[in-house]
Amino acid sequence: MKLLFISGPSGSGKTTLSNQIIKKNKNGFVLSTDNYYKTGLISKLLSKFIEGFFDRSISFNNKLFKRDFDYIYKNGIAIYDRFYNFEKKTIQNIFNETNNISFLIVEGIFAKEFSNTLNNKDFYFLELKTKKNECMKRVVQRDLKERGKDKKQAENDFLKSWDIYYEKFKPNRIKNNSNKFIIEKDTDLDHILEKLFN
Repeated sequence: MKLLFISGPSGSGKTTLSNQIIKKNKNGFVLSTDNYYKTGLISKLLSKFIEGFFDRSISFNNKLFKRDFDYIYKNGIAIYDRFYNFEKKTIQNIFNETNNISFLIVEGIFAKEFSNTLNNKDFYFLELKTKKNECMKRVVQRDLKERGKDKKQAENDFLKSWDIYYEKFKPNRIKNNSNKFIIEKDTDLDHILEKLFN
C-alpha cells in the first residue's frame, strides 16, 4: 500500500490537499490526526490547564490511531470514520466500510511524529509551507465556526500552536525518508502527483 504523510502547521491546508489527492486518484483513504485526540474528563481538564494542549503530543490518542492505521495498512479496509468534537471532547464513530484501499494519507499536525515511529515502511512526505498570516486567517474562521472560540482566543491559540509546531516537531527532520516534497503556493501539484502515482 502506498503511504503519504501530509504535515504542516494549523491552517496550512493539509485537509484541502488530502481531499484534492483523493479526488484525483481512486481507492484512497484519509486518516486525519485531528480526529484522534484524547476524550473524556482528563482531556477536558488538561485542555483548561495546559496551554496549547491540542497541539502537544499529550493530547493525541496514539494507541487508537495506530490501531486504525495498522488495520487499514494490513487489510486495505477501513471500518469507521471518526470525528472529534472539540466542545464535548468526544469521538464520534460512524460505521462506513471502505474496501480496496490502495493508498493511505495520514494528515495532521501529528503526521510527522507518527511517521517517525514507522520502521521498514516506505512513504512519501509532503510538507506544507504556508504564510503565517494566511494560516491564522483560516484557523480563526474554523475555530469561530466549529470550536466555539472567540476571535481573540482563536488568534492566541493559533500563535501558540505555530510556535509548538516549529519548535517541537522540527518540520525539517524526517526519519529514514528521502521522498520529501515541499508544497508551497506556487508548487506544481500535478507534477508532484504524477511522481507519486505513476
